[in-house]
Amino acid sequence: MIVRFLILLLVVSYVCGQFPNGRKLEGPMPELCEKRIIHETSQAGTNYFYHWRENIDEEDWLGARNYCRMRCMDLVSLETKEKNEWLKLAIARDDVDEVWTSGRICDFNGCNRPDLLPKDVNGWFWTSIFAKLPPTTDRISNDWSETGELGKRQPDNREYSINRKLESCLAVFNNKYNDGIKWHDAVCSRRRSFACEDSKELLQYARYIRPDLKI
Repeated sequence: MIVRFLILLLVVSYVCGQFPNGRKLEGPMPELCEKRIIHETSQAGTNYFYHWRENIDEEDWLGARNYCRMRCMDLVSLETKEKNEWLKLAIARDDVDEVWTSGRICDFNGCNRPDLLPKDVNGWFWTSIFAKLPPTTDRISNDWSETGELGKRQPDNREYSINRKLESCLAVFNNKYNDGIKWHDAVCSRRRSFACEDSKELLQYARYIRPDLKI
């Protein structure tokens, strides 16, 4: 069981870890996992860390994921209505402008599978749990904004037409375009606040290599 889990972890890290400039997806650091900060715990038992409550720099999407992952967490996934509303409440309460999630469009090697096409409709997934989002045309199951900067439904990949920068990552924006706290596609290299949640897989891995940890 442990061997199969470790193989899965390596595969997921490889598939999601294809990044430019020699950067990579980091694994957990047991000492940081043990000392990780938890700001809130939902009724469902999910532990959350909110970057904006600490005196640390904003990060781009990969930097935010790595900050979380080194602490046995990952960027938050909003695969349920309950989790989405929980994060929106925290954003509203703390008056945060923009927050990275684990959402990303599958636009790297291996993403030409028929079930992921067209990518702008079927290619979005929550990287931290490796689960697809519903098609972007499903406006009931998703929480995409209806009014981006150009007044178009999100995702719109707006910046690609301006400067050839892909809007491949999913951030939650707070009232930026007057339709409340909603999902927007965004350029992954922009620095923003972020929210982490515990990763069962990374916690399991850290406990396996360091049984003495109190996590």
